[in-house]
Amino acid sequence: MQIHGFNKTTLLDYPKHLAATIFLGGCNMRCPFCHNASLVTGVSSQPVIPTEEVLSYLKKRKNLLEGICITGGEPTLYKDLPAFIAEIKTMGFKVKLDTNGTNPDMLKQLSNAGLIDYVAMDIKNSRKNYGLSIGITEYNTDKIDESVSYLLNGTLDYEFRTTLVREHHTEQDVLSIGQWIEGARAYYLQAYKDSQDILSPGLSSPSKDTILLYAKLLKPYVTNVSIRGID
Repeated sequence: MQIHGFNKTTLLDYPKHLAATIFLGGCNMRCPFCHNASLVTGVSSQPVIPTEEVLSYLKKRKNLLEGICITGGEPTLYKDLPAFIAEIKTMGFKVKLDTNGTNPDMLKQLSNAGLIDYVAMDIKNSRKNYGLSIGITEYNTDKIDESVSYLLNGTLDYEFRTTLVREHHTEQDVLSIGQWIEGARAYYLQAYKDSQDILSPGLSSPSKDTILLYAKLLKPYVTNVSIRGID
């Protein structure tokens, strides 16, 4: 497993918990609006942080930190992810997993073993336009569907989230997503933010009014719709 980033303290990545965030490299998507592009296409050139170094730090902070967020890239690509999380859990931390939902088997394995406490799963777009937003044409969303269904019908705490991009998402796309995840516990609409590590620069966010409209339109499908990234 390749750790390429380690944020030692955050109040943002794990809702309601003081946490640390571990960034794993590599991804099976090529989302144009990805804000961790160096962990997707440039991972081979990124420095690696020894796993032992990260675990040693966490042991020293186990009485201060509450949770650990594991993100990427796409963490579920790593077969040794369960063993790594198991070591973290022995320290008493809660674990949040960020995932694109392409590996439902790993998601189920982690959940059934009690290794994760919270999942944040990205919904990139409507099924119809999924390929557009992950950089893979004619993409089959069956694995995504399986992960969505597992979270909707299970007991694991979770949220779905979509990064809204003006060039990618229409009102109909947002409505289609709402119908897809109908009954979800929590759904976050995130305004796209440009940065120095975007896979395909030049994209933009919908206006604040448009995002607020989308949130209103989603209410018949998901009661708890929240917005991130706008003032």
